[in-house]
Amino acid sequence: MTIADIKAGALSLRVSTNGGIVLGFWQDGESGRIPLLREAPSDQSDALASGCYPLVPFGNRVSGNRFSFGGKDYVFEPNTDWDRHYLHGEGWQSPWSVTSKSENILQLAFSHRGSGTPYSYDATQVFTLSETGLEMRLTVENKGSAALPFGLGWHPYFPLTPETTLTAPARKFWTEVEGWLPGEATAIPQDLDFSSPAPLPKRWVNNGFEGWSGEALVSWPERRTQLRLTADPLFRHAFVFVSDTTFDPAFKRDYFCFEPMSHLANGHNLPGLGDLTVLEPGAALTGAIRLHPEKLAENAV
Repeated sequence: MTIADIKAGALSLRVSTNGGIVLGFWQDGESGRIPLLREAPSDQSDALASGCYPLVPFGNRVSGNRFSFGGKDYVFEPNTDWDRHYLHGEGWQSPWSVTSKSENILQLAFSHRGSGTPYSYDATQVFTLSETGLEMRLTVENKGSAALPFGLGWHPYFPLTPETTLTAPARKFWTEVEGWLPGEATAIPQDLDFSSPAPLPKRWVNNGFEGWSGEALVSWPERRTQLRLTADPLFRHAFVFVSDTTFDPAFKRDYFCFEPMSHLANGHNLPGLGDLTVLEPGAALTGAIRLHPEKLAENAV
């Protein structure tokens, strides 16, 4: 495992090759160091305790761990001991390698061939830090012998303070059913309407948002800071997660997740593949998101 740090101006980033995860993203200022993503408790942290991890060759779950495509049936095997589904691909659980590093740019790569999934692929992540923000780019290349539907995404954990608000306009909301799977697309509930700044509900949330605008704003008024997230057009959907003590007894309501995704959860079994992208052998899919911190006026609401 390698721990890599890059820096630009007041911004700094720490990444681990264990899962290709972000251990911390900070802004230094007059009032000290402000965490812009959740800080991992240690450099030995795994993805579930990190600040962000990659979703590749797609995100979330596939109902029944099976799908049909191109006249063939495909199956997955669970990749955790707590979820019966194959979850979030392999990137977040795999060792990556550093392929390039400078003061402000870091590139990681890993390869997966078979075992528990029909997917064989190469993946790269490029972290580019400037004085104004962070760009994260993720690329996947189909190294298998058949065309398959691929997707990309990230699973960022954002600090959750008492005054935190989220702005992230979307068109539709997906209900949740047993097995942490998506149910059906409906109107967005009032307490999950982030078309304008709104607090995160004080309850379990594990839902997809269809037709996300590609822009989000996380505001921390106590810290006079906000973080503007913008995504390439590829990322038309998002997932919002707020844990609870039933799922995680140690949860202290100190983080939430807003996950940009190129596709809908369980897209393999949805019309139009839920915006998954079919890649022929040797073809690649790439996309980036950007995180830009901004100063928030003291009297901002």
